[in-house]
Amino acid sequence: MISFKEDFGNQGRAWYFDKSGIIRDVMQNHLMQILTLVAMEHPCRMEAKDMNILKSIAPVTIDDVVLGRYVGNPHPHREAAVGYLDEDGIPKDSVTPTYALAVLHLTNGHWLRVPFFLRCGRGLDEHKAEVRIQFREVPGDIELVMGVHPNGAMYYKMITTTPGMGFGVDETELDVTHNDHCKSIRVPDAYECVFLEAINGSQINFARCDELDYASKIFTPLWEKIENKEIKLSPYLFGSEGPEEADHLIQKYKQRSIIRD
Repeated sequence: MISFKEDFGNQGRAWYFDKSGIIRDVMQNHLMQILTLVAMEHPCRMEAKDMNILKSIAPVTIDDVVLGRYVGNPHPHREAAVGYLDEDGIPKDSVTPTYALAVLHLTNGHWLRVPFFLRCGRGLDEHKAEVRIQFREVPGDIELVMGVHPNGAMYYKMITTTPGMGFGVDETELDVTHNDHCKSIRVPDAYECVFLEAINGSQINFARCDELDYASKIFTPLWEKIENKEIKLSPYLFGSEGPEEADHLIQKYKQRSIIRD
């Protein structure tokens, strides 16, 4: 599960976001770049064209997608928020989603039958980006979490027995949070690194043309269906976790995994 959640709306940038949408703005570039790092395997040759994992990802299908758009939330215990269509600069007939959950499938042998969930959205309950890897074919419940934003971190979550005479269990974390373990080191902002690399002529954090081409082929069929209004946008309250249909899609894959195992 690769997630990018934002707890705010357009913040005066409706003119840009409505043309791009959450898929082009976040999923097709940021989340896909994280996916390539997570799924990267040892290449046959040390050439950039042989390291592009995007070549083995099939185009997204309607059955593996949930799209949503936030609506106003007049909750008395939080700041009142208006819906997406009520914001200044948003056309009333807009088909732009503010939330997307997509399941991607890699066709190479190593990741065959392993679903990759990409989730991103605005107007959600928190501001966070992270990667969660669930290990299923091992005893117990083990999860590897890699925090991207706002705090870089990596930690294992596992179920262990508690000390004593009983047989109780508890969730334990092996935590490496950068802010806790590297207090004397200033971690630069992401854009600081990008600007520095651009000045130095380094392309290490910039997308290649073929990478953009492969990513476009994965999501273009989906965008065509969105523009043709073939996919329903599920409403969700501003400040919530997103549309309920997203949980149903995730649970469907969990059930498949349990049955198969």
